[in-house]
Amino acid sequence: MDVVQEIRRINQNELRLGLSSTASWHDEYKDSAYIFVGGLPFDLTEGDVICVFSQYGEIVNINLVRDKESGESKGYGFLQYEDQRSTILAVDNLNGIKLLGRVLRVDHVKNYRQPKQGDNDELPTERVMNAAPQPISSKLDGAANASETQQQDDDETLILKAGIDPEDPMAEYYLKKYKRRMKREEKREKSSDQPDNDKRRRHRRGHHKSSHRRHHEKTHRRSPSRRVRSRSPT
Repeated sequence: MDVVQEIRRINQNELRLGLSSTASWHDEYKDSAYIFVGGLPFDLTEGDVICVFSQYGEIVNINLVRDKESGESKGYGFLQYEDQRSTILAVDNLNGIKLLGRVLRVDHVKNYRQPKQGDNDELPTERVMNAAPQPISSKLDGAANASETQQQDDDETLILKAGIDPEDPMAEYYLKKYKRRMKREEKREKSSDQPDNDKRRRHRRGHHKSSHRRHHEKTHRRSPSRRVRSRSPT
C-alpha cells in the first residue's frame, strides 16, 4: 500500500473511532511546521506551489528540489507553514489529490534539515524563511533608505555644480550655504515675476472698464432723450 492510501486509511480510522487531537497520529509531528510534497508537476515554480498550499495557511519557507546542473524541478519539495496546525489541514486535504494529471503525496516531516549551502556544503546557521511576507516596518525602512540615498545623490550633484571640493572638511558647510543662496535666488525670481503679473491684471481690468465706458457713451448718443411738448387745447 502506498503512502497516499495509508494516510487516507489512518485518517478514516481516526474519524470512525472519534479520537481526540492529542491521540491523533498528527500529534507526533506537533513540533514541526514542515511538510513533504511529492508528485508535483515538473513545470510548476515555487510560486505555483505556494499558491496551491497557501489556502491552508501562510507559507514562510519553500524548498523545491531542483537538479543542480539543469535547474529543473525534480517534482518534490518541502514547505514550512507559519502555524504548525496548517500542516494538518494540508496533509488531510491535499494528500492524494490530482494536480495537472499527477497525484500529490503530502506528509509531515518530523526533523527537517535545511539544504546545505556554499561550496563547502555548510548547513545554514540561521533559520531560512524565503517565502515569508516582508514586514511593514522593513518596507518603511527600505523606503527611508531609498530616500536617504536619493538625498545623497542630490547633494553630490550640487557639490559638483557649486564647485565644492568633496574632500574639503568644510564641504558640508559650503553646501548648506549654497543651498540657502539658491533658495534666496528662487524667491527673488518669484517676487520679480509678481509685479509683471499684477501689471497684466491691472491692464486687463483697465481695458475692460474703458471698453465698457465707450460702449455706454455710444449707446447714449444713439438714443437721445426726447422732450415731450404738451399742447394746450385750442
